[in-house]
Amino acid sequence: MNTPTETDILYGLGITLVFTGIAIMLLAVLRLSLSGNKAHGKTRSGGIILIGLVPIVFGTDKESVKEILLLALGLTAILIIAMIVRYCVASK
Repeated sequence: MNTPTETDILYGLGITLVFTGIAIMLLAVLRLSLSGNKAHGKTRSGGIILIGLVPIVFGTDKESVKEILLLALGLTAILIIAMIVRYCVASK
């Protein structure tokens, strides 16, 4: 029996994370559609599209855009740190 290599493990982890993310999104949409908007209040929404290190932020109002922008900056910082760490490990 062959032991899995680091590449096999990372590939499997990546596929698992993608399917887990899809499942979480489907469950969130299902939960929202079943519960409805019971508060009859104002609904806010926003989103991020990260293309490499460039965040594209959109939202329905200024407050949600500010919150999403902070999240985008945090995700970009994490991505930069991960790239630096990978570069340092690979150069050894």
